[in-house]
Amino acid sequence: MKDRIREIMESLKMSQKDFAQFTGISEGSLSGIFNDRTRPTVQMIESIHDRLPNISVEWLLFGIGSMYKKNDDGDTPSMAPNVVDHSVISTSHSVRQAPSLFESQQRASDNSVPQQSCGEEKTVIKYIDKPVRKITEIRIFYDDQTWETFEPKR
Repeated sequence: MKDRIREIMESLKMSQKDFAQFTGISEGSLSGIFNDRTRPTVQMIESIHDRLPNISVEWLLFGIGSMYKKNDDGDTPSMAPNVVDHSVISTSHSVRQAPSLFESQQRASDNSVPQQSCGEEKTVIKYIDKPVRKITEIRIFYDDQTWETFEPKR
């Protein structure tokens, strides 16, 4: 199923991040699917279907049939224009605007990180007056429920 999700992403020319935002699936969940850590959930399939109703759910779940649902004419569209024109264009429009927003947030977070790290001081503790430790006894336990105790000579 992950290969079919990837195929949808490629047909829409979207990155993993853009596809996650477009469908409402968290980026971590999508990454987990592609790295074989998790399997797609019903909610993920529903969110893909809600955003891309022309994708055949049977194809997405089982790989049966074609990627796109057939039109009333019986034709299989390469990509339904009404879905792409509205959803992908609006997504790409928001993606075009996003870099300036993210760049300003990135600059703000870059400026705040050094301030936080400068405020932290490392404390090194040295135990100078600590007495030297000595071994008092060593015990060895055996699997037959017996043990031996060894004590150093004084």
